[in-house]
Amino acid sequence: MGAVYRLAMREDASCLHDIRRRSILKLAPPTMPEADARAWASQLTPAGMERKLRELEVWVAELDGTVAGWGAIRGDCLEGLYAAPEFAGQGIGAGLLSMLEGLMREREFPSVHAEASSNARGFYLHRGYRATGPQTPQGAWPIAKELLT
Repeated sequence: MGAVYRLAMREDASCLHDIRRRSILKLAPPTMPEADARAWASQLTPAGMERKLRELEVWVAELDGTVAGWGAIRGDCLEGLYAAPEFAGQGIGAGLLSMLEGLMREREFPSVHAEASSNARGFYLHRGYRATGPQTPQGAWPIAKELLT
């Protein structure tokens, strides 16, 4: 059975924070030093995750009743996309991204904009995103994808 998508609830904050932290710590080190991954993972506190739930449109992907990943949007910007490491490579991130792009397309945004980490850049480029600028001083890669053609 495929993933089920739903809007995140305040009660999901701890779980979503944990998924983000574990995803960064387990999946980022092949493309960045572990110390950099630890620093990145620690940038979002549990209170910060609760703030994201208030300020962004956050969607959860559940697989067999287990939260497997989440993604957040604000207008035409993808503000975050994370799959739990145990679900990496199983289509959770790709499914969430497709669903979020669909929402933006329905809202008639001509394109989606994001900043990709070094470890996720290839994931996005493989799905039709293009670089829109050089790597930022914080290590992010500005990217975009046309939605309405």
